Amino acid sequence: MAGLAPEFAKRNAKIIGISVDPVESHQKWKGDIKVATGHEPAYPLIGDPELKVAKLYDMLPASLEGGSEGRTPADNATVRTVFIIGPDKRIKLSLTYPMTTGRNFDEILRALDSIQLTAKHQVATPANWRQGENVIITAAVSDEDAVARFGEFERVLPYLRETRQPD
Repeated sequence: MAGLAPEFAKRNAKIIGISVDPVESHQKWKGDIKVATGHEPAYPLIGDPELKVAKLYDMLPASLEGGSEGRTPADNATVRTVFIIGPDKRIKLSLTYPMTTGRNFDEILRALDSIQLTAKHQVATPANWRQGENVIITAAVSDEDAVARFGEFERVLPYLRETRQPD
């Protein structure tokens, strides 16, 4: 994540980390990340030793008692969720990774690009979409409005219209 900070900045997206460890442990953790990856996190890290945020966002069961003290990494394995929050302050995407699976930051950046594009234009992105590829015009846009907004489009099916990605 720290190594990709410029990619998030380029997209005007802010990174925030959360850990069920106390804030004091974050400095060591940041140093460990630098040793392991060559990049030190320069984004805010939230300490959640009482598990309030983890429970609030369903990363751990709300019925779980106590805080992080005495818990093992395996106990906290579900606190590995990536959230993308839109400009409207609503969660647009959440991906939870098992402890044994690394996060796919290419997919997270792809999803962020799609979310930003679709928030700005009334389009949707198809599966495996990448920047610069064609997009789908949503059903909320009439054919006349689609021509005015996007120029030409292709009607793939009666309900499916495709066009070039808008700027």
